[in-house]
Amino acid sequence: MCRAETERADAGVAGNARITAATAALLLLLLAAEGATVPFVGELRPEHVFIGLLLIPPLALKLGSTGYRFARYYAGKASYRRKGPPALPLRLLAPGVVLTTVALFATGVALIAGASDDGPLPFLHKLSFIAWFALMTVHVLAHLLEVPRLATADWRRAGPPEARLAGAGGRLALLGAALLTGVALAWAVVATVPLGG
Repeated sequence: MCRAETERADAGVAGNARITAATAALLLLLLAAEGATVPFVGELRPEHVFIGLLLIPPLALKLGSTGYRFARYYAGKASYRRKGPPALPLRLLAPGVVLTTVALFATGVALIAGASDDGPLPFLHKLSFIAWFALMTVHVLAHLLEVPRLATADWRRAGPPEARLAGAGGRLALLGAALLTGVALAWAVVATVPLGG
């Protein structure tokens, strides 16, 4: 592989890291808003549901970008091999983070869809939240220092040429599309499904 091809491949890895971090930053803000509704979920159920649904497309984007890195690394792609894997503790934590995230959102969507509040679903939603919160706390703390720099990299115009990475517009458009899709989904459901509150 020539030097130009290697640089392009490495730029793809850097672009993936930037979209992952930007999505993580957006999710962190939205999750903080969602967390603020939890103690008052009886009174703020529509708001809790709205933010929860809004989170789904950005969450899918984050799972997609991290899943892509995982697949490229384990498929032996040289550029991802050069970057290396996440630290071993984070790799061991990742399946739990993914499973509890899916469980949390799946049980939440099932509750919105009209499953009875009297069955096991509310308990499973709460249990998945507790497990998710514990694992996610570790995950967030492990990435806290790198996320701001990577998440804002595509917004900065100043700096050395290597700081300006091709594809910034596409990454920002992808992030914006995920957010707008989340708003549309949340708006459609909250406007049509009786939620109480």
